[in-house]
Amino acid sequence: MFDSHVAILLDTAAGLVNVLTDGGDRGRPYTAPRADALPEAIAAVLPGEPAVSMEEALYLAGTTLKVRRVFEAMDGRRDDEAAEIVNALVISTGARPQLNRVPGEPWQVHFHGADDTLSVGWSAGFASALTLAIGSDLGGRLGVCQAKGCDRVYVDASRNAVRQFCSRSCQSRTKAAAFRARSATRPPA
Repeated sequence: MFDSHVAILLDTAAGLVNVLTDGGDRGRPYTAPRADALPEAIAAVLPGEPAVSMEEALYLAGTTLKVRRVFEAMDGRRDDEAAEIVNALVISTGARPQLNRVPGEPWQVHFHGADDTLSVGWSAGFASALTLAIGSDLGGRLGVCQAKGCDRVYVDASRNAVRQFCSRSCQSRTKAAAFRARSATRPPA
């Protein structure tokens, strides 16, 4: 599985994709926050709920659109397309591994410099985590919900890599619909 730092980056990337992109969410149309609501929506997804400026929010929203394309490409088994997007993201963010230490804490791997902005730092982290996932046998764990009316993304952390849905709600809706369809086609007793 993913190491804890990479897992946090991938989960946060998926969270931002799900909040910042229009589409379907659990069978209902979803419209992403716009304008003044954007910084607050992003801050609610990022660990620690940091202050996010409008400039940083717009940058992260742009990154998120690229990250969504990576999840969709990996879900569709278009690894080459995903790799192209991720490589461009790595270059544009200047992603580079390095060790940083917060006083009183152990050394931690970061994929951005201490002087990078919040938006560039997170974007570089997302790019690096996606690079590690796609460059290993874990790229197939990036998915798009298979439920009707839902296109939210997820990172499959299941033991046997069989996840197909963004949530239990979508899984239950799909199973219930399949049961109703089977029941409707059975001859009466």
